[in-house]
Amino acid sequence: MTPNVPSQVTRAPAQSAPLWRLLQATAAAVQATRQGRSLTAQIESVSQELRPGVQALSFQVLRQLGRATALREQLAGKAPPPAVDALLCTALALCWRDEEAPYPVHTLVNQAVEAARKQRNTQAQSGFINACLRRFMREREALVLKTDSDLQAQWNHSRWWVERLQADHPLHWQQILTQAQQAAPMTLRVNARHHTVAGYQQQLQAIGLQAKAVGSQGLQLNKAVPVNQLPGFAAGHVSVQDAAAQVAAPLLLQGLDAEMPWRILDACAAPGGKTGHLLEIYPQAQVLALDVDEARCERIHQNLQRLGLTAQVLAADAGQPASWWDGILFDAVLLDAPCTASGIVRRHPDVRWLRRPTDSAQLARTQAALLKALWPLVKPGGRLLYCTCSIFKSEGDETVQAFLQHNTDALMQPSPGHLIPGQPPFGLPFEDNPLGEHDGFYYALLEKRLG
Repeated sequence: MTPNVPSQVTRAPAQSAPLWRLLQATAAAVQATRQGRSLTAQIESVSQELRPGVQALSFQVLRQLGRATALREQLAGKAPPPAVDALLCTALALCWRDEEAPYPVHTLVNQAVEAARKQRNTQAQSGFINACLRRFMREREALVLKTDSDLQAQWNHSRWWVERLQADHPLHWQQILTQAQQAAPMTLRVNARHHTVAGYQQQLQAIGLQAKAVGSQGLQLNKAVPVNQLPGFAAGHVSVQDAAAQVAAPLLLQGLDAEMPWRILDACAAPGGKTGHLLEIYPQAQVLALDVDEARCERIHQNLQRLGLTAQVLAADAGQPASWWDGILFDAVLLDAPCTASGIVRRHPDVRWLRRPTDSAQLARTQAALLKALWPLVKPGGRLLYCTCSIFKSEGDETVQAFLQHNTDALMQPSPGHLIPGQPPFGLPFEDNPLGEHDGFYYALLEKRLG
């Protein structure tokens, strides 16, 4: 997970570049997202001068893109060219609600028009953008009211996404969508090899950073800061990891003798956060960390090096054990399976616009195939922890129930199931200390029968 997650914009971000340039780059990021490209990659392509402001503005725009698109449809029924539409919707997303506008509305409008005039692919339509935004300023209340009945405008997620949550979580769907609009807190995992949670909390307080304990090893900061401000970060004393993600290692390893050289597989390991956590708890473990992408494997190496830990890291497809498995069974397997990432949209607001209605079913088939391929690698009496950062039941409970029906040697152990943002989780090994604000996850701990 990216350490420096920007907060939701509620005031003008500090900037040295003119606002119109920030709006141009933000609109380009919005257009790229609409075309199916990752916001993270788009932000990394922005110049260092513009990047902080563009990142903050892009997060806010994508959190309000459903409303902005509905407003643009009121102002112009026919969609303009993609670059023009992206710039117009960027401006509408930033200024449709006064209390959340990062700049005065009239400034945003003037600078959006300036942005249109100063780039070739929108220049000819600058008058159209100006007319739409001026009309919006005159008729804002009436136009917003007309969009209130639009499900996508109301919740700023695709209609199919909202409808799926209504079906999957009829009691909590509104809460899930509301949480998705909030900026995620910065949560740390304290390395127990160096500090207690209370001890590191005191170090933070000494430099003016306030945090509360969450889970067994976590601290949730009151305010996000760059990682280089965290005491001992470079030396591996602490890592950035959401509280829900911190559930994996203690849940998989609970009850095991820490002195034994347990053989553990981390099947989809990049970027290595959970791999590091496993080894922090059980340094004697023999951990094999896999990822299909060689570049992502390098991230695992970097994270382990910072933590001063060692694991065998292989670039390999976990679903094809014949290409990498040595034939020796594992005591424990962690399968953090590929998923829609529907549980982490507050950290990655582009995900809600990148996903398509069919993605969840396709990924569920991949998850089922990985479970089928890895279960034979677990020794009798061993365990497999299946998890996803998804809140869709097709990628959680439904996948596991289907697996259990076809594998009578698998026993479900106490597990939290779907962790719902804003809801207190149950079935965790550290119920005495809640997780605080956490992402959406799913966990199922499976044990293989003896004999």
